[in-house]
Amino acid sequence: MIPNVSTSASSSFAPLIPSISIPTHAPSLSVGKANSLSFPSSPKTSRLSQHFSSLRSPLPMRPPAAVSIEKETMEAERPDTFLRESESGEVRVRFEKMIRDAQDSVCQALEAVDKVGKFKEDVWSRPGGGGGISRVLQNGAVFEKAGVNVSVVYGVMPPEAYRAARSASPDQKPGPIPFFAAGISSVLHPKNPFAPTVHFNYRYFETDAPKDAPGAPRQWWFGGGTDLTPAYIFEDDVKHFHSVQKKACDKFDLTFYPRFKQWCDDYFYIKHRGERRGLGGIFFDDLNDYDQEMLLAFATECANSVIPAYVPIVERRKDMPFNDQQKAWQQLRRGRYVEFNLVYDRGTTFGLKTGGRIESILVSLPLSARWEYDHKPEEGSEEWKLLDACINPKEWL
Repeated sequence: MIPNVSTSASSSFAPLIPSISIPTHAPSLSVGKANSLSFPSSPKTSRLSQHFSSLRSPLPMRPPAAVSIEKETMEAERPDTFLRESESGEVRVRFEKMIRDAQDSVCQALEAVDKVGKFKEDVWSRPGGGGGISRVLQNGAVFEKAGVNVSVVYGVMPPEAYRAARSASPDQKPGPIPFFAAGISSVLHPKNPFAPTVHFNYRYFETDAPKDAPGAPRQWWFGGGTDLTPAYIFEDDVKHFHSVQKKACDKFDLTFYPRFKQWCDDYFYIKHRGERRGLGGIFFDDLNDYDQEMLLAFATECANSVIPAYVPIVERRKDMPFNDQQKAWQQLRRGRYVEFNLVYDRGTTFGLKTGGRIESILVSLPLSARWEYDHKPEEGSEEWKLLDACINPKEWL
């Protein structure tokens, strides 16, 4: 799952953090192994096959040095609030209530769909201020892995973390930055390859640096989004998902959906493969050029739209029969999910640069994924259609 808000991404959050991900706790996960499997190739040539031939060189990577803020401490009980008493009545208080209410409603809805799996909850705090609640459902009847996390943290972040959170240019050289970050971040990975993965993340961020601090003015902003990542395209599902996002946006500004839909297509882009992670949705970040009350209401509307956008799709697809080849394709697409989150997601970057708990940072990753050498789906196949839509984003409405 980037930002997601997590001192521990999304993505995405990560995602979510872009995605800032706030630090969150979760059970351990692993990227599983799978036997290799080839899909038949086609003698035909196309833009898609030409696209593959141009993507041969690996992207060199150098891991950034982690700079620790503070480590989380596990708590036995869930507090009524992670905020200081002096902050009552502020936007921070109402945003925390919104994300905690959303966490409850999303988890209840997912357990009702799964019927077998139950969320495990971890509560944690940070010595410098704040904490979070992480909930993970793993190996359920419907969901292979589902994480729904909230974080409310404050303290001082190192300058490289500020640049990751704010997408600041390298020439900005602020010192340590007092900050506040709150958000909900979730990634849901169903078992059935016909049921799509979904990511959502909504966050509120403040910096409180001295007025003369270079590169880090006092400011606040909202960010977030909800995006769909299927392995197979069912146009009715994708149109339904996008229509719910558009309806939420249109209540506040008719320019929001087209603007944020394009932003989503641009953000969830795997540059080294030349394709998007999925079929999009909405995404926005660093948003502070509207009234603060309006943006709080907008973020609330978006968070409350996740269940009506996603659950009807899962209900339609969760029991469809599938074969080993279709499952293998789902695993390959999850490999793309892993690549994006670890290479590009700002929430993951933020978490790694602040020395957060690894289990928290990587909670958005699927329980299993797969990478197969030089794999190309047969032109015209259902797998090919999905990949073509990831390379050439469509207008679904």
